[in-house]
Amino acid sequence: MSPDPLIHDQGYRRYAGRRHPVGSSWIVIARNHVRATVRQKRILALLVFSWVPFVVRAVQIYVASSFDQARFLAATPQTFREFLVQQSIFVFLVSMALGGLIADDRRANALQLYLSKPLTRIEYIGGKLVVLMAFLLGITLVPALLLLLLQTMFSGSFAFVTANLFLLPAIVLFSLLQALVSAFALLALSSLSNSRRFVAAMYAGTVFFTSALVQILRAMTGSRAWTWLSPRDLLDVVAAAVFRASGTPSIPLPVALLAIAVIVGGSIAILERRVRAVEIVR
Repeated sequence: MSPDPLIHDQGYRRYAGRRHPVGSSWIVIARNHVRATVRQKRILALLVFSWVPFVVRAVQIYVASSFDQARFLAATPQTFREFLVQQSIFVFLVSMALGGLIADDRRANALQLYLSKPLTRIEYIGGKLVVLMAFLLGITLVPALLLLLLQTMFSGSFAFVTANLFLLPAIVLFSLLQALVSAFALLALSSLSNSRRFVAAMYAGTVFFTSALVQILRAMTGSRAWTWLSPRDLLDVVAAAVFRASGTPSIPLPVALLAIAVIVGGSIAILERRVRAVEIVR
């Protein structure tokens, strides 16, 4: 009796697809989220609008370099500090817009699906973190470095850079700290809920409540030491220190850096706990 031609051998077949190295799964998560984010018109419009201060500063640098009557507009190290502090409002808005990075997965029960694959918690969190860091550094570090480049080009010399060698590391350090604090705090809050709107409300409430609390405590006690309670005020202390601003800081720089480390460490602990709680044992 001849075998049925419709019956096919279902034995083992060697996988012929592309094999990705172990530990690279976060790249897939980050790439897909970046693509999905830039397709959202509201977020894309916000990202474009966040570059308006860069255009204003670029025009200021050009005018100051081209016309002697406008020398009072010439860039100083504090110009770059003011620009990055000004960009904090866009860091806040972009972070709120991306509040669903983990919350959306929790709502769709996709977190369990992610972790049922050859994907570790670190890779999952890392992929989400890269998305936030990419967009936040894209509106802080990148335009600030471009402004420094424009300053050199318009002036026609490296005199400004050589006279302020601390400026480049100051821009990089402050931009990274600003992005890391916002990114880790937002991801931690996003892991606590399955509603991106609630996450955005918690994030905004945390930022505004801590700042208001510091102001109230300062008014009641007359002490500026309460700065450690507010992430935004902590970053102001760091900005003043790395850009060598004049004046006495409200708290010492090491205390501010320690408080920031506690915020980031606490956020990591929350993330690890919340993601591990739904991890499927493979």
